[in-house]
Amino acid sequence: MKKRRVVIGVLGTVLDKRGKRANRFKKWRPTVGLCQQPDFPVDRLELLHQPRDEGMAQRLIEDVALLSPDTEVRPHAVTINDPWDFEEVYAAFLDFATHYSFDTENEEYLVHITTGTHVAQICWFLLTEARYLPASLLQTSPAPAGSSDEAVAAGVCSIIDLDLSRYATLTSRFQREQQQSVSFLKAGIDTRNATFNKLIDRIERVALRSTDPILLTGPTGAGKSFLAKRIFQLRQSRHLVAGKLVAVNCATLRGDNAMSTLFGHVKGAFTGALTARSGLLREADGSVLFLDEIAELGLDEQAMLLKAIEEKTFFPFGSDKEVHSDFQLIAGTHRDMQQWVAEGRFREDLYARINMWSFALPGLAQRREDIAPNIEYELHRFSSRKQMQIRFDKEARVCYLAFACSPQAQWRGNFRELSSSIARMATLAEQGRITLSLVEEEIALLKESWQITATQPELNMDIDLFDRRQLETVLEVCRRSASLSEAGRELFAVSRQKKANPNDADRLRKYLARFGLSWESVRSDQIQ
Repeated sequence: MKKRRVVIGVLGTVLDKRGKRANRFKKWRPTVGLCQQPDFPVDRLELLHQPRDEGMAQRLIEDVALLSPDTEVRPHAVTINDPWDFEEVYAAFLDFATHYSFDTENEEYLVHITTGTHVAQICWFLLTEARYLPASLLQTSPAPAGSSDEAVAAGVCSIIDLDLSRYATLTSRFQREQQQSVSFLKAGIDTRNATFNKLIDRIERVALRSTDPILLTGPTGAGKSFLAKRIFQLRQSRHLVAGKLVAVNCATLRGDNAMSTLFGHVKGAFTGALTARSGLLREADGSVLFLDEIAELGLDEQAMLLKAIEEKTFFPFGSDKEVHSDFQLIAGTHRDMQQWVAEGRFREDLYARINMWSFALPGLAQRREDIAPNIEYELHRFSSRKQMQIRFDKEARVCYLAFACSPQAQWRGNFRELSSSIARMATLAEQGRITLSLVEEEIALLKESWQITATQPELNMDIDLFDRRQLETVLEVCRRSASLSEAGRELFAVSRQKKANPNDADRLRKYLARFGLSWESVRSDQIQ
């Protein structure tokens, strides 16, 4: 059964106004012309109008009855004191939408946006997009020049469907824009690690849609600072922030200096405070504040930071007058934050506030498939910085890549260490060529820096060879990881994706306990 066509619109007090003469039927009046479309019959018109315009609405209903007798017109008197007041218009239209009895099984709905103020048109759009109105948008316009009298009176109409999936060009454009944003966050590096790519895709969506705090966790050198800068630049490119990125490493802040640096101080607040200071939080107003190593903040600073995040106000050190600052926080840390909270080193309420969007960045050792493109990236970066072309000899590249991707390569310093390694070889390269001998020297240097001085204890356990080999791998990962959680993320990298709330640390702790081991004993190499 064909659905009835229902149009919702407002009376246009200018365009819909009729004269008293018969030639009014030769004029284009949007609402009347809508009911004159030969190929677009309207079964019912829901006409909103001001109470003071009731007479005009009635005359329009009479004209529609003459021109389109099959169209039922239902007038609705809606009081809007100021049609240019966005809040008032939106509230009036929302009341209409929520009290209207929609019958989507038997009727299709369209919202006529041609008449009314620009504010009314915007409100119709927002309500339709939010699905308060289960409708498509309908736009009418005058007929082209030279049209017949009938065509001039009817005008033309077109439907605007808000389902963007139907617009292939737009859809592909949006997809390209998103891909460009994701590529920007990855600095154009063609990463191949599925977990990392999924992570970056999620970060891209959060960065452009949310102003809530973002927490970046991961080992030192995993790229937290770099990613924070990229997030800021991405938001800046979309005009979502103003000003500059304000960044500080909290590990460098202690005592009065911490309070002063973050929150500012008044003159004479403490010994040495000869002049007032605004503080980083005020500098970040309207922009982004990046607090690297946030776990190193003192408890007093944490309490003040929580207030600043939630209330957008705080007291500078030594001041009794509050100041305002609206900033987005990006925090970074290599600590196990849950353990930090359990030990009382970090406030639980602050952790809950900054943990809304938490992203654990894997270390380089957990992304070995991404080592090759990152080598190329670092080499290109060095070449651009020094304005000279640096390349690997074929054998040298094969040799270095084989070592870099092998289990031997621990990459404790992660991407920072890889960058330094490439820079050393590029600096020593003659005629811009990294030779096999240079690579061998660099590999020897890396092996020496990763050498474990303490003698590794033997596993004196009567267990199957299968279990022994598995346990040896687990212990190797534990020894090079900074925390229990970091080791768990690497060991359970695949299975954790299938869990709604992965607790990698607990899983690893229970596994070690099967063999009478603990995280502490493994880290101290006290294996019996």
